[in-house]
Amino acid sequence: MNKPVRAMAVVCLLMFVGLLLNANYVQFVQADDLNEKPGNRRVIDEEFSRERGAIIVDGKPIAQSVPVKDKWQFQRRYTDAKLYAPVTGYFSYLYGREGIEQTYNSILSGSDDRLFVNRVIDVISNDQPQGGSVELTLDPAAQKAAFDGLADLGEKTRGAVVALDPQTGEVLAMVSQPTYNPNALASHRLEKVAQNWRRLNQDETQPLINRSTQTTLPPGSTFKAVTAAAALEDLGLKADDDVRGGATLGFPGIDYKLTNQGGSTCGGNPISFQRALEVSCNVSFGWLARKVGQDKLAEQATKFGFGERPIDDLVSYASRFTADPDTDLEAPQLAQSGIGQFEVAATPIQMAMVAGAVANDGVLMKPHLVRTVRAPNLSVLEQPEPQELGRPMSAGDARELSDMMVSVVQDGTGSPAQIPGVDVGGKTGTAESAPDRPPYAWFIGFAPADDPKVAVAVLVESTQNTSDIGGGRLGGPIARSVMEAVLR
Repeated sequence: MNKPVRAMAVVCLLMFVGLLLNANYVQFVQADDLNEKPGNRRVIDEEFSRERGAIIVDGKPIAQSVPVKDKWQFQRRYTDAKLYAPVTGYFSYLYGREGIEQTYNSILSGSDDRLFVNRVIDVISNDQPQGGSVELTLDPAAQKAAFDGLADLGEKTRGAVVALDPQTGEVLAMVSQPTYNPNALASHRLEKVAQNWRRLNQDETQPLINRSTQTTLPPGSTFKAVTAAAALEDLGLKADDDVRGGATLGFPGIDYKLTNQGGSTCGGNPISFQRALEVSCNVSFGWLARKVGQDKLAEQATKFGFGERPIDDLVSYASRFTADPDTDLEAPQLAQSGIGQFEVAATPIQMAMVAGAVANDGVLMKPHLVRTVRAPNLSVLEQPEPQELGRPMSAGDARELSDMMVSVVQDGTGSPAQIPGVDVGGKTGTAESAPDRPPYAWFIGFAPADDPKVAVAVLVESTQNTSDIGGGRLGGPIARSVMEAVLR
């Protein structure tokens, strides 16, 4: 063989090896990224032609694929669509996936590596691949109670409700209002789907946003539970110890006074720590925030989960104590932060976690939405275990704060959340917002206090009648109905 032929042979061999390496790289290394590209219509058509697995609540599918007579063969269908939309999300040919449909797409679509054997069997038997199923932790009665509670406030209501099992972190209810119908985005009538998408995205109420996990707003006086925890843990206060009361809290050298809602005096000066929580005394908790100090108060918030995404199953945002942790707050700013104002912002699920940790002897559990993941043959692939995130409070201090929150419901601002024969703990909140809009109404609570089965957070951003916003009046009855649904 002469030299030019040998050179050509070597070049061809190198090109062949390069082609082989590139093919393997594309098929095994880049495969997942290429399949996940929104514009990859081949993959989308293939997914739409599969029998996608079901999303299940209490043994019944709330999302499933049903046979249809078109080129895709299966249509995604949502039962009680508006009730569960914030959790299920949608599965759309044009706009991809959201919610559980996105987080557990590999299982639902049948492409998960754990389903490899199933796929091989499908190929051998010439069957179309099937997806696995995902069973959620939601309690349908609690979900309905939360949904109806917000709906009863009127069509213009914006808000969210989250209920957790304090001992396991299971999400028992998750509702966001206004909601939407995911069937409108899953339809095979693509022109209509595009119209629905534009309408939903142009809606100023943002129905596609899950307010339970994606809305961070000032939590107002519900944050006083965090300030109270810091006072118990770091100052060694007890419920019957005296704290600052009165109508105003001044700051030396600064022309500003912190006042109570409605100009009240909180019953005098001094007052007991427990009474300060019962009547939600701004002066008391602004004073306590300064006594605890910025570092300790920020640390207490962090222990409760502030600064971290609260849940992995859905898109979620971290809550915050300050916009910039490295900035020193001025005295009035720290006082306002102690009552859940200034730059403090929290999601409803975060505030449900605060209530849950207090109820659970100071142990904070990580929220999760999925109970069981199964293969198409119903074999169990995954059963998430309860996960402890930390201990924001000692058991003794948590019980002290729990008793104080029970007194808030029995003798204070949380009375609308009372359940006959059950000790309910709670904390109301009415958070100031922009000058041109009404405040936000909050309520957090748990029941029963001696053996907690449910912790709940209610946020009402606005209602049909926004002239009378109050955390106890609006949030308390919703929280009560959700807790009653769980306890039945």
